[in-house]
Amino acid sequence: MDGVLSADMATMAVRELGRLMPMFLWVAPTGHIRAAGPTLSKVCGAGPLAGARFFDVFDLTKPSPAATMEDLARLTGQRLQVRLRHGARTALRGQIVPLAGDEGLLVNLSFGIAVAEAVRDHRLTDADFATTDLTVELLYLTEAKAAVMDELAALNRRLDTARNAAEARALTDALTGLANRRALASALARAVDAAVRGRRGFALLHLDLDFFKAVNDTLGHAAGDFVLTRVAAVLRAETRKQDTVARVGGDEFVLILPGQVDPAQIDAVARRIIEGLEAPLVFEGRPCRISGSIGATISCLYPVPEAERMLNDADTALYASKRRGRGRATIYAPGLRLPEDRRAPEPPWLGDEDG
Repeated sequence: MDGVLSADMATMAVRELGRLMPMFLWVAPTGHIRAAGPTLSKVCGAGPLAGARFFDVFDLTKPSPAATMEDLARLTGQRLQVRLRHGARTALRGQIVPLAGDEGLLVNLSFGIAVAEAVRDHRLTDADFATTDLTVELLYLTEAKAAVMDELAALNRRLDTARNAAEARALTDALTGLANRRALASALARAVDAAVRGRRGFALLHLDLDFFKAVNDTLGHAAGDFVLTRVAAVLRAETRKQDTVARVGGDEFVLILPGQVDPAQIDAVARRIIEGLEAPLVFEGRPCRISGSIGATISCLYPVPEAERMLNDADTALYASKRRGRGRATIYAPGLRLPEDRRAPEPPWLGDEDG
């Protein structure tokens, strides 16, 4: 009879049938399970399936609910969707074939598109699938694709890390780890833009070390490098995370302090920096005495702040500090001028975009 299996075929050794259909069920007319494939038994897991009632183990959801064997038999030839009632509630697909001689129904189930999740949830291997089942090959392809995608993602992360590190090096002073001139130019442009838009003003400080040449001349360049790294530590300690601290020359530094527009606060920051610079330093048993002169200006002093003008005014204030005896800070005010013979030249690093 077309579409009907003989009882002899259905009653072949369960082991042999399980090799061909590891997810089969033989359901008796009473609704009890007579035999089940090894993989389906493994998936159900809560004891042997033989003897259990089909509807106690499985919940048939499509094409229509069923509660009796008559309901189930009427779905012969249709695509079924069932779900385990217990445990992982794994979703399954299947089809029913009636057996001759009132032997009941043969139900063959599979995982469908949820096979990857089922393999993971039930720890299945290729031994749990028929040798003719393409699922194993598909799983290998899926795993290979996942491995390739993971490797590509890891490669992209490494490239991003390398690019970020290269960008950071391009914006960092190699000796002190502070921002360099290129980073300063970018940060200053952002600060000016914010001030022009009325969002937030800022202070600009130009620091030049006092007596640093004497350290280099008497103790050597190694001592000078040691001093510069200690200067960087002082500047970091006295500034905030949002501030920009840049080394722009051998012993010259520029600071951008966003939101700092109160002269008293700016002066306090400058004084703390100078006090930190004047703390005793010893290199290889020999003292290194330095100080610092600072010139500052504030964006709110200008109708429209401009980077070049502010840098020149901070430089003018710096040389005023040096003329007053070094080791002090001066905040620029309109009208502050230096004598012509002491007028500070334009900073050599102004506009220089080299690191």
